[in-house]
Amino acid sequence: MKHLVIFALLAAASARPEEAFYSSKYDSYDVTELVSNTRLLKAFTHCLLGDAKCTPDGTTIKKWLPEAVQTDCTKCTEKQRSLAATVAKAIIDQLPQQWEMLAKTYDSEGKHTDSFNKFIEKYAL
Repeated sequence: MKHLVIFALLAAASARPEEAFYSSKYDSYDVTELVSNTRLLKAFTHCLLGDAKCTPDGTTIKKWLPEAVQTDCTKCTEKQRSLAATVAKAIIDQLPQQWEMLAKTYDSEGKHTDSFNKFIEKYAL
């Protein structure tokens, strides 16, 4: 249930070839504003659920999300993993009902629950 490597999609390039990673566009993204503003966090969550319009960045992340969830974010750099885990933890803590809906949407069978819990413990700020 707790698997959404949501924002681990905040991508980059590292030692592997560029195409092995998500775009580096989001590597310097400051998640502080997002995780400290419930209204923004809620809007982003609704975008990922398909309940509301997405910003261009939200659309990109929504496109990458299913693969990131299924692969434990193997195309993410350490920075992206930290960003993703931080945002996911904020959703879990601040918006538990929306988190449950996200988990059902992106991990309906709960196959990634354990690995995602470990992911959050390791990478969240």
